[in-house]
Amino acid sequence: MRLNAIVPNFKADSTQGPIDFYEWQGDSWVVLFSHPADFTPVCTTELGRLAVHNGHFERRNVKLLALSVDQLEDHVDWLNDIKSYCRDIPGEFPYPILADPQRDLAVRLDLIDEGSKDDPEHAYTVRALYVISPDHRLRLSMHYPTSTGRNVDEILRVIDSLQLVDRKPQVVTPANWTPGDKVMVVPSVKDEELDELFPGGVDKVSMPSGKVYVRTTTDY
Repeated sequence: MRLNAIVPNFKADSTQGPIDFYEWQGDSWVVLFSHPADFTPVCTTELGRLAVHNGHFERRNVKLLALSVDQLEDHVDWLNDIKSYCRDIPGEFPYPILADPQRDLAVRLDLIDEGSKDDPEHAYTVRALYVISPDHRLRLSMHYPTSTGRNVDEILRVIDSLQLVDRKPQVVTPANWTPGDKVMVVPSVKDEELDELFPGGVDKVSMPSGKVYVRTTTDY
């Protein structure tokens, strides 16, 4: 799927009962992520750490939703293993895992690798992750190989960036940005607009080219 595409509605069984995606999403953001298989080591760590950090997502109005092509019964059994391995998960497991044994969603949502994309019966889900805004648009996607687990701090960081620029579309976030760091003013904002938009001040960086295009501020 391409960025800003509408993620289509779907219905599926999950470890927390049947889900109608649009109804379940409501007015929340969603992190929809696929994992290659149940009862695998790296996936166990990923689902566990996301569960431990669920409160951080809730504070950002974000719901977590996992998916693989395994059977629902396997998901249920695997959850017990995850909770046993990640003992710092507070309370019940906090988010649903979708069952997709026919691989319909894997194909429809583009959560598969190149070798399986034209073979729906054997579609293999990779470590894909979609950040979906409340209007059902795909705002960010990450794809990791099966060998590499995802970083929860990075997922939270990019959500903070997306939500910030939605509130303040005149700015963008630079490399390695975290909340509290300076942001950058978009080039389309004219200098004469800066005082009104950023009363806290804007710093301009001189470049050898003579072009002034790096403008930073903490006023957001």
